[in-house]
Amino acid sequence: MISYVRGTLVEKSPAKIVVESAGVGYEILVPLSSYDAIGEVGSEVKIYTYFHVREDSHTLFGFATLEERKLFQMLISVSGIGPRSALTILSGVSVDDFCEAIVTEQVDLLTAISGIGRKTAQRLIVELKGRIADERIRIGVGTRKIGMQGMVAEAVQALVSLGFPRPSARKAVEKCISEAERELDMEELIRGALRYT
Repeated sequence: MISYVRGTLVEKSPAKIVVESAGVGYEILVPLSSYDAIGEVGSEVKIYTYFHVREDSHTLFGFATLEERKLFQMLISVSGIGPRSALTILSGVSVDDFCEAIVTEQVDLLTAISGIGRKTAQRLIVELKGRIADERIRIGVGTRKIGMQGMVAEAVQALVSLGFPRPSARKAVEKCISEAERELDMEELIRGALRYT
């Protein structure tokens, strides 16, 4: 397997990039999240990759972070989710938000992602919840942190339902938590976050 490609970014579009390394140009399909994080054309980049082989095609998928690649690999292990569907999911939500939605079983948040219906969302929760929770605990994210993430996700969802864009809602909730002098309950968290939107 090709673990990563390091080289010069020679082409960049929202769906794919081309990285030249040792005289070879690698065409790599990327999610929007990685596209945003990758440097400008002409810069030196390191892209973590997943090489997908089928009878009729060999495709290289690329990610700005190891966390994105890990989630991509988890997604394609789920029945009915292929590599391109996994890319669409990663393009529609951050790794943290997706993991929170799975661990806290937020079907509505998952179905807001392009291409995910209710049945697919429920299948993702059933197949990935334990694996994602185990992975987070293994890397040092304890159960209390997971519980807090669930609260953050609920507060963000509440602000989104009020009409605020998800990225700014998340920033407002995180800012409210960071500036609070004590633990907040859900109502206080939502009210406090409204001050930062």
